[in-house]
Amino acid sequence: MTAADFNIVLPEVILALYAMAALMFGVYTGKDRVAVPLVWATAGLFVALALWIGFAGEGSRTAFGGMFQDDPFARFAKVTILLSAAAVIAMSQDYMSRWNLLRFEFPVVVALAVLGMLMMVSSGDLMALYMGLELQSLALYVVAAMRRDSARSSEAGLKYFVLGSLSSGMLLYGASLVYGYAGTTLFSGIITTLNDGVPLGLLFGLVFMLAGLAFKISAAPFHMWTPDVYEGSPTPVTAFFATAPKVAAMALIARLAWDAFGAIPAQWGQVLAALAVASMYLGAVAAIGQRDIKRLMAYSSIAHMGYALIGLAAASTGDQEAAVQGVQAMLIYMAIYVTMGVGTFAFILSMERDGRPVTDIASLKMLSKTEPLKALALLALFFSLAGVPPFIGFFAKFAVLKAAVDAGMVWLAVAGAVASVIGAFYYLRIVYFIYFGDSEDPAQSRMAPVQWVMLVAVAAVMVLGAINLFGIEPAALTAARALVL
Repeated sequence: MTAADFNIVLPEVILALYAMAALMFGVYTGKDRVAVPLVWATAGLFVALALWIGFAGEGSRTAFGGMFQDDPFARFAKVTILLSAAAVIAMSQDYMSRWNLLRFEFPVVVALAVLGMLMMVSSGDLMALYMGLELQSLALYVVAAMRRDSARSSEAGLKYFVLGSLSSGMLLYGASLVYGYAGTTLFSGIITTLNDGVPLGLLFGLVFMLAGLAFKISAAPFHMWTPDVYEGSPTPVTAFFATAPKVAAMALIARLAWDAFGAIPAQWGQVLAALAVASMYLGAVAAIGQRDIKRLMAYSSIAHMGYALIGLAAASTGDQEAAVQGVQAMLIYMAIYVTMGVGTFAFILSMERDGRPVTDIASLKMLSKTEPLKALALLALFFSLAGVPPFIGFFAKFAVLKAAVDAGMVWLAVAGAVASVIGAFYYLRIVYFIYFGDSEDPAQSRMAPVQWVMLVAVAAVMVLGAINLFGIEPAALTAARALVL
């Protein structure tokens, strides 16, 4: 490792050293007695790294012979990942302490998962891609099954592990095919070999890799793990699943598509468009019958990944300006989506009845009478998730649909608009319960100060963000240009 390489990967090195030091500290001191300080130290480190990466990074640099990419695209994704992970882990501390779930390993494993995500979005090589992906996945398998005394949590962890192993195998098989036909694992080397023709085996490798990555973002038809894992995992873990890992996997798909296969956008564009349509409609229709809010958020997540994929599919039309607009729309969508997810789960974490956490939607009925401020915040969040103007979620959907129309994929934009209308039903049904339902057995909502801050702040963002999207548009444009041009 040269000094220049070390400087480029310094944030990742610091996070890795912190995770190892925190693990040793927890083992040799009070174990679970130090869990609370470790949670806040980890959240603080995430915020500090996000500020460092966001403000200190400049230009595009590579390390280790092109295996690690540091450019505006990677930095945009990293800042989003770090801030969302910090928010989730901070607002989870009270919940996990109250229900005796907080172990000192939790913040350490989350730090290792985030380290894998940072590696994923900066990967410039198939080996680096796989290392980052597996580091993230192994950590997530552990946190999904953290509640050892719960059969549902153990089932969630086992399902996620088995199906995740299957998707990793598909990804690895695809990577081996790509390496076999391209003769190199570097993205920069793969794209140069495509100038001499596209072997059929390499296309098969691309499809296998996209299928493996589609599992990570829970895109249909590779979504089968999502509802059960979201429902069975502890709620803070579900909140984590629904935010940072989605950004990392979506950014990795964009990185792989453009840096390695940017010479054949029409081929992977068809695959992404098909995944987008399947995800939007499955998420919209399957969520209608859900009675558990965590399962509903799982199907909501599937649908939202479909909308984000519209942006990437629109970027595949061959026109550079359309490509930049499509990647920019995807980045804006992901940033807004994780913000909405953080706010929604801040409330879900506070739901309880008779001293037990609850997640059934019926318990939200007539919340407006007992908790009017929380009801108003939830109204803003669910309207935004549904894409109702003038909330910020509308502008996220408008960005990807406009990118599709401008790229000549009108059919995809129409499909997205219809799916959005269908999906609006189950969001608006929850708002109906909150304001007009019959309150037979309502849940109580006991919020920690951090959860209160997150809920109110995100609800305010849903409304005030319509003014200028808090400046993420120009940052996303810079990131998209760095990837595409």
